[in-house]
Amino acid sequence: MFEKVSPALARRIALGAQGFGRPRPAVVGTRQLNGLIDRLNLLQIDSVNVFERSHYLPAFARLGAYDKTLLDRLTVEAKAPHTEYWAHEAAFVRREDWPLFRWRMEAQLQHYTADADAWFPSNRTTVDWLRAELAANGPLTAGEIEHDANHRTGPWWGWSDVKRALEFLFIFGEVAIAGRTRFQRRYALVHDVLPATVLDTRVETPDAVRELIRRSAVAHGIGTAADLGDYYRIRRAPALAAIRELEDAGELLPVTVDGWERGGRPEAVWLHKDARLPRRIDAVALLSPFDPVVWFRERALRMFDFHYRIEIYTPAEKRVFGYYTLPLLVDDRIVGRVDLKSDRQAGILRVQSAWSEPGAPADTIERLRPLLHETAAWQGLGGVEVAAPHRGDLAPQLAAALR
Repeated sequence: MFEKVSPALARRIALGAQGFGRPRPAVVGTRQLNGLIDRLNLLQIDSVNVFERSHYLPAFARLGAYDKTLLDRLTVEAKAPHTEYWAHEAAFVRREDWPLFRWRMEAQLQHYTADADAWFPSNRTTVDWLRAELAANGPLTAGEIEHDANHRTGPWWGWSDVKRALEFLFIFGEVAIAGRTRFQRRYALVHDVLPATVLDTRVETPDAVRELIRRSAVAHGIGTAADLGDYYRIRRAPALAAIRELEDAGELLPVTVDGWERGGRPEAVWLHKDARLPRRIDAVALLSPFDPVVWFRERALRMFDFHYRIEIYTPAEKRVFGYYTLPLLVDDRIVGRVDLKSDRQAGILRVQSAWSEPGAPADTIERLRPLLHETAAWQGLGGVEVAAPHRGDLAPQLAAALR
């Protein structure tokens, strides 16, 4: 095995580990979706729906068009094989993986209850009432539980006390998510969602962290300690301890990547022993802002020379690229960003802006155009339209190509 990896090979390894560069299936069914989730280990959740909710996009990017109701059966339906937890951010994870996060639940409980004057210890009446309500009537959405005495005021984005208490109980592991209704979480006591075989499984913290780092290494293929820790938001010290154990076991191989430096010195990098080493990646995809390929902005910059900031939280007058820009992956490079909106009333996929990255290939438009038509069809929309031909250097060419 080699000790040095070129930046181009590092990109191909990372994309190959994420499921890119493989032939797309003729038909995407439950088996293919399950296989993808098993590869990624989680799907990050975000509620923004101007184009499409984030958790649907990784499967489309890797597999092509599919029936979203099939993914719903795996994630948001009441008896789905997946539930939710704060794995990276809020994410769908397998129900049987719940014990791997018990250490995080216990740490959160200690953090938020150590001070007797903190919100959770100070609101025991509300919390106890909620436990009784869920025991008698759960699973329920927060809206189904709330009553006129609860006002959406105060901190936590104006959440009511009911919503706030439910979220605390969720991060503590006392409440679990039993699917969603109209994309609202349905809360239930954990023993009403997860089987005893899961709840009775105890994984000690070092073992859980090591297993999560192992999964991160498989999903990344190659990465720094920061990369491998970020996948499950594990701090540097425990992440490094787990990496060293996996290195000693021969599962992670230390390498260097030209140009990957920290403080002017080559950065420590690890390659998973089973990672594919693709000679090329043939892919064209629009990535969710919360896709594992780009969700750790430091890695995206180091690996793709791609500086990415989602601008949904930026005032409109200060946005540079657009509200919900999606990185455009062509083969093993990120070559542009496209801001999309699904205008469901008009039946049109609107390109709000389209930008190229430095060094984007000459055939970027030709690669992007059929992808946009495929995307519109997947969304059930009748066509694609560039809403503002002046918004981005690719927009005029794209408008002309679409005509």
